[in-house]
Formats: sequence, C-alpha cells, structure tokens
Amino acid sequence: MGTLQGTVALVTGASSGIGEAAALALAERGAAVAIAARRADRLTDLAERIGAAGGRALVIEADITDRAQAEAAVGRTVDELGRLDTLVNNAGVMLLGPALDAPVEEWETMVSVNVMGLLYCAKAALPHLLTAAAEGPRRVADMVNVSSVAGRVARSGSGVYNATKHAVGAFSEALRQEVTGRFVRISLVEPGAVETELAGHNRPEVYETITQRFEGVERLQAPDIADTIAYIVTRPRHVAVNEMLVRPTQQQG
Repeated sequence: MGTLQGTVALVTGASSGIGEAAALALAERGAAVAIAARRADRLTDLAERIGAAGGRALVIEADITDRAQAEAAVGRTVDELGRLDTLVNNAGVMLLGPALDAPVEEWETMVSVNVMGLLYCAKAALPHLLTAAAEGPRRVADMVNVSSVAGRVARSGSGVYNATKHAVGAFSEALRQEVTGRFVRISLVEPGAVETELAGHNRPEVYETITQRFEGVERLQAPDIADTIAYIVTRPRHVAVNEMLVRPTQQQG
C-alpha cells in the first residue's frame, strides 16, 4: 500500500468522521499527512495513532472559515512537511430544516464552511499542487472535494445545504477544466448517508426527522468514503476520477 510514498497530503475537517478516516487511509498508503480542524485534542490523538503505525502527521489547529487560518494551514503544511501533493477538502456542516423557520445564522455557517472555507483552501493549495504535478515523485497531484448526494438532488428542508453542495460541484468541474492539462486532478466525492457526527449538529426536531428518514437503512461508515478517496488519489497519472457518488445500498434517493 505504499503508493503515496514521498508525498504530502492535507486533510481538512480531520478531527472526526470522513476526515479522520481519510487521514488514516492516506497515511497507511505512505503519505505524510497534515490534519487540520478546530478540535486540537482530537487531532493530537489522531496524530499519535498515525505515528504509532509508522506514519507522520502534522497537527494544524485551524478554522478554515477564516481566510488567514486556511492559508496558514496550507503554508504550514508546505513549510514543515516540504510539499503538498494532495488536498482533501472535507470540512463541512449540514444544518437542515424548512426555510421558513430556519435561523439565518445556520445558512451563514454552511456557506462559510462548505463554500468559502473550501475555496480558501483550494486557492492557497493550487500553486503547490501544480508544483507537485510538475516536479513531484508521482508527477501528478490531487484535490478531492467532498460534497454530498445533496449536491445532485435537492430536497425539501435542505435547500441551503443543497445550494452549498451544488456550488462545490460547479466549482470542482470548472477548476478541473483549468488544471487537468497540467496533471492536477480535481475530484468530487458525493457520499450518501454516512454514520458520522454530521447530522448531530442539527436542532432536535430536525435531527429526529433525519433519523426517521434513514431508519432501517444500513448507513455507510467513514472508512467507506476514505477508501473512495484513497482509490481516487492512487490512480495512475493518466487516470482522473472526476466524480464519484457513493450511497448505501438501501438508500433510494
């Protein structure tokens, strides 16, 4: 599994869920991993686990909705680990509920994290990814943007979340066209229902609705999506996986 030896990855939202699992998966395949999130204690624990398994991890406490912190996370990755070959834009939040009763602050949070935070990290990382593609050990670099099935299908009660994830898809495809000729691959991963903390941040009545909707469905686990990310970034140089939708077998929509 050493196909990422000599490379460096930065994973945002790495303190739990898909981000944590992705960091472990990339480290297992040989990448040095910078792990960024707001919860430093969880990042420290993750870094210790990666180190115990023979990997290398850099803890970066950062709130990517702050442009300066997002840029600093990329800068520290390059300064302390030497380069940047892979960016996994995973940090995100899902706050659902009917528009009429929704606190506008929830909308602002989703736009700040899901859209602006991702854009800040992408913009800061691009020059380094282009350098890695031109000069790196694999002569290819990757940006993986974690979206959602909500980026494809709009549903009642999730309009603003849908809007943010559609934005991620549009940005990813446009950016792909700009840089794919220089061997920077832009990939979009769209998970369906995953057993993570994501839904737990909703208001109680909204969380109950989400729980009922997926009652009886065996949800995906974070390592399932991490495997998807690892598959994407370990393809040969001439292969670009532009988009991957992953749903639980029982999820109908």
